[in-house]
Amino acid sequence: MSLGSSLYNARKKSGLSQEAVAEKLGVSRQTISKWELDETLPDIRQSKKLSQLYHLTLDELIDFDIDQKEIEEAIENISDEKQQKIDWTSVWGKKYPVLTTYQKTVAISDYATKIQNLLDSLKMQYGYNDLDAMLVLKDILAHTWNSKK
Repeated sequence: MSLGSSLYNARKKSGLSQEAVAEKLGVSRQTISKWELDETLPDIRQSKKLSQLYHLTLDELIDFDIDQKEIEEAIENISDEKQQKIDWTSVWGKKYPVLTTYQKTVAISDYATKIQNLLDSLKMQYGYNDLDAMLVLKDILAHTWNSKK
């Protein structure tokens, strides 16, 4: 994604018009338009002001992904209580049907024992609690999966 697209999406997500952003930064609306169309680039001071206006870090602004931002906000806004009530297997199973069917064919207890050993090892070696050990193991699995692509 280009910087211009990132600027456009960040502005739209903030609910601001080009005119409003231009006024706040002390530039013309045409300047904002040129930035968003990748015809010109904001200087570092203007970039800093944009990041503050859009409540983003400079890194987030440069790589702004509206879909990712919406997912992050949804995750932040869901309470632990609501998360406990959601049947995540059913929800993800709509996209990945194997999640709703593997229980009939896979010897879960064999894998559960191995996974529990990995979790216990993470807890003992690094002092993680149960949740942190599970999150670290999940992340290791994701890295392993992504490295094979």
